[in-house]
Amino acid sequence: MARLVSVVIPNWNGAEHLPRCLDALGRQTVADMEVTVVDNGSTDSSLRLLADGYPNIKVIALPRNLGYAGGCNVGLQAAEGETLAILNNDTEVTPTWLAELLAALERCPDAGMATPKVLLWHDHTRIHTAGDYVRTNGIPDSRGVWERDEGQFDRQEYVFGAAGVAPAYRRSMLDDIGLLDADFGSYCEDVDLSWRAQLAGYRCVYVPRSVLYHKVSATGSGPIRSFYVARNTIWVLAKNLPAGLWQRHRAEIIRAQWQRFASAARSWRGAAARSTVRGQLAGLAGLVRPLRKRRAIQARRRADDAYIDSLLARV
Repeated sequence: MARLVSVVIPNWNGAEHLPRCLDALGRQTVADMEVTVVDNGSTDSSLRLLADGYPNIKVIALPRNLGYAGGCNVGLQAAEGETLAILNNDTEVTPTWLAELLAALERCPDAGMATPKVLLWHDHTRIHTAGDYVRTNGIPDSRGVWERDEGQFDRQEYVFGAAGVAPAYRRSMLDDIGLLDADFGSYCEDVDLSWRAQLAGYRCVYVPRSVLYHKVSATGSGPIRSFYVARNTIWVLAKNLPAGLWQRHRAEIIRAQWQRFASAARSWRGAAARSTVRGQLAGLAGLVRPLRKRRAIQARRRADDAYIDSLLARV
């Protein structure tokens, strides 16, 4: 019999983060839950820690790092749950994190995914994300990022997408639209999945009563992040943006990419700036593959241009 919910935790050299993450999961109010840690070829003590301290947790040890998306997909494919959640290893969830996400999906049958309120690990009064949004210029961002949490995001509502730090997905939705795009490696794979979900007619519900704390890029940041964000933002648009919305917003999109390039060029001595430029060039050079995937995504599309455009934040 399928379990109610599966939680997949991708891990790469995260031994220092895992105990707080796993101990908090052990305090969840959801009883029917399986937890799987997918280890992406760690060279630290992660596997020993899991074997010695958490023998009841399923571990999938990969021989090499498949990236965030690739590692998550391995766990999602092995999961048995009707609802599939992903959780970053550098988080600490509150006891009702999962129960609230499940309850919201139950209340919202048109939602294929749910996203929680994520607060900063070192400052629980500040928001990391209250769900994802995308601007008309194609640039994604997190609602409320760095803002003080003063109740402005305390209403359950529909948003564009689920932040990758701790989302919950209906298995039926993933069976329909596919898993994370492993070609992305890391970063923006969650935005891409949200685009595909919205195009296929699945909404995303933001659940403010589902709360967790996140260390924010504790296991990946700097030039690596800059490269993948720059490259993958281009690939997200190449795969998903409807032709009609490209015609409507292309001047904004091109301007945003040029501004990103120009800003990085002005800061060329910085490693992150150089990585941003390399990422943009890689995005353009590698357009063939996302454009091939675009055909299937657009063929599966159920949402019209007007609806998708209504989800985009005006610049």
